[in-house]
Amino acid sequence: MAARENYRLSQTVIDADRLTVKALQDLADYTAINMQHSAAALLALDEALTAAEQSERRAKMAYEQARDEVADSAWALHRAVLGAKAQVLAQYGHDSPAVQAIGLKRRSERKRPVRRPWPAE
Repeated sequence: MAARENYRLSQTVIDADRLTVKALQDLADYTAINMQHSAAALLALDEALTAAEQSERRAKMAYEQARDEVADSAWALHRAVLGAKAQVLAQYGHDSPAVQAIGLKRRSERKRPVRRPWPAE
């Protein structure tokens, strides 16, 4: 028995366990004292593990598809917002309060560049 059973077993351990189950099925004279260790019980557990892995794979694919849909929707919204900002600039001008309302800086509020004097020779 493992001290902690709250972590996922590596695929190497699972593959070795599956090989052991197959080997136990080939042993004609194997009889388990504890029925939980019988070949039929181990085969049922292996089938349950296979079903759980398939379910996990389907859920992972569904998650990845949903994640892609979210990314596509986010990009569609972003492109539309950029277009709307360009429309506001074209319609109202670069110095209107509407430009400030959509989160851009008005042209009159931009910091003017400061001229530096030529270095003395």
